Amino acid sequence: MAYSQASPYFTTPTVDNHLDVIDYRSIPKQPDDVLYTIQSMHALRPDILAYDLYGDPALWWVFAARNPNSIEDPIFDFQAGRTIYLPKLATLKSVLGI
Repeated sequence: MAYSQASPYFTTPTVDNHLDVIDYRSIPKQPDDVLYTIQSMHALRPDILAYDLYGDPALWWVFAARNPNSIEDPIFDFQAGRTIYLPKLATLKSVLGI
């Protein structure tokens, strides 16, 4: 099965028609990344923040990919008060080809 370029599974290999261990694509650091403190309305909901920022809740995984040192679990580490870097939409379009 082919996944869209916005999917976190896009580069994850398959083994016998099953997904292997997820292979997150790298979201490179950029000088124009925004430092953001997660608000309570987005706690445990990276999909809502992805929709608010990028208009696409399927991009929920980019926060963990861009902040691997502070977000290990992309849902439960997405806590209010945690500070993360947000990539710009232009960066995602360039890197992910969306």
